[in-house]
Amino acid sequence: MHLVTAVVKPFKLEEIKDALRGAGIVGMTVSEVQGYGRQGGKSETFRGGEYQVSFVPKVKIEVLVETPDVDKVIDIIATTGRTGKIGDGKIWAVDVDRAMRVRTGESGAEAL
Repeated sequence: MHLVTAVVKPFKLEEIKDALRGAGIVGMTVSEVQGYGRQGGKSETFRGGEYQVSFVPKVKIEVLVETPDVDKVIDIIATTGRTGKIGDGKIWAVDVDRAMRVRTGESGAEAL
C-alpha cells in the first residue's frame, strides 16, 4: 500500500475528486493547508494598501491505495491539477506498512 499526498490549488479540488472517482478511487482525505515554495507567497490589496502574504492557501489530498494504483493516482492528480502556472503544487507517495478500518477491524487492502 501507498499513501499518495498532493498539495494543489484549492479550485482544482472538485475536478481532481471527480477524476479520481471516475477511475474507481473511492476514498480521500482533504485538508486546507497553507504553504510556500518557489511561488514564495503573494501580494494582496486591502483598503488601498498592498500586503505581502507569506503563505498561500492550498488543499492537501491524501489517498491510500494499493501499490499497483500509485502511478494511476499520481497521473490523474498531476494531469487534472495542472494549470501550467507557478504554484500548481507537489505530489509524493510513501509506503504504508499497515492500515486498519476502525469500525470493522479490517486490515490491509480490505481497509481501503
